[in-house]
Amino acid sequence: MIANPNLFAQQEANRRRSRWLVIGFILFFAWLGFGGDLIAYLYTRGGPPGAYHHVVPVFGVLLTLIGSAIAAWSWKTGPKRVLWSTGARELTDPVALDERQLDNVVQEMAIAAGIPRPRIWIIEDPDPNAFATGHDEGTANIAVTRGLITLCSRDELQGVIAHEMGHVKNLDVRLTTLLAALVGAVALVSNGMGRMIFYGGYSPGGLRMSGRDTGGGRSSSNDRGGGSGPLIVILLVVWIVSWLLAPLVTRLLALGVSRDREYLADAMSAQFTRNPLALAEALQKIESADAPTRSIKSGAAHLCIADPLGRPLNHGESKFASLFGTHPPMGKRIARLEAMAYGSLPASSSVAPPPAPAPNQV
Repeated sequence: MIANPNLFAQQEANRRRSRWLVIGFILFFAWLGFGGDLIAYLYTRGGPPGAYHHVVPVFGVLLTLIGSAIAAWSWKTGPKRVLWSTGARELTDPVALDERQLDNVVQEMAIAAGIPRPRIWIIEDPDPNAFATGHDEGTANIAVTRGLITLCSRDELQGVIAHEMGHVKNLDVRLTTLLAALVGAVALVSNGMGRMIFYGGYSPGGLRMSGRDTGGGRSSSNDRGGGSGPLIVILLVVWIVSWLLAPLVTRLLALGVSRDREYLADAMSAQFTRNPLALAEALQKIESADAPTRSIKSGAAHLCIADPLGRPLNHGESKFASLFGTHPPMGKRIARLEAMAYGSLPASSSVAPPPAPAPNQV
């Protein structure tokens, strides 16, 4: 197999992005914790000698540990959680003709890509779509919808599976699966904190926002904060907004994963199958499908070969769409594949040997 710098550059970029994603996630939780400690310290430092003074940064230490635990949990269980969220079932003993064909195609494309055979999953959804998840080549999973199996010919199915093999080989699955898991974890934590803020009526440090002190008398924020009232208010607003915007920030990170990963996986599919038109025709059928992929929610949409939500943003080529769109415009992807087929655009990806037919080919 001939190595191509594009593949190795993409692999290293995905490793680097995954590391920074985890570091940024933990630092965000550290800010939420230590920011809460700072607000509580400023609020209580002006109290009388017998009153509570928040000095030990317990929230910062606790939330940093929680953030680290969530990141580790997301890394370990991310692939399983993504598959569970779609209702996928593993294909272990294919009996039906279309399932045997899928199993053979996955085996063929694994040989062509030079990677171990991924585990195969089927999602009972009539809309055609597919995605790959996992940490690396040894832990990869490929999931396809029932609609894709029904709609695509054998060659077209090869093109789609080879595209997903490309994501596995260039380690896109590591980054995108981690993103999907963190999006869900952050949304859960943020929702819980939002309920506590708005319905529990508490500020950092367990102090009520009503302005009453522990003795039942009233005191202003300036009195309790030693003259730091405006600073406390500003920090508190930023702190609360950080909690509330956390799910949006992680979703934007998922949206901001480079569209180039899809072009590279398309090119790798062309190399593995030696038939760029097969994927082009499959993408055309997927694009023509009317219904969204209801089994795949927004948190995992960036994993799919086509946007399961059908968002207009992914049809444009503006700078905004390039930054936040999860997928390139389907027409542009199809045009590139057709250009490869007719020799006007070389497939600049990893070069693999032609696929060897699997035994008992269906």
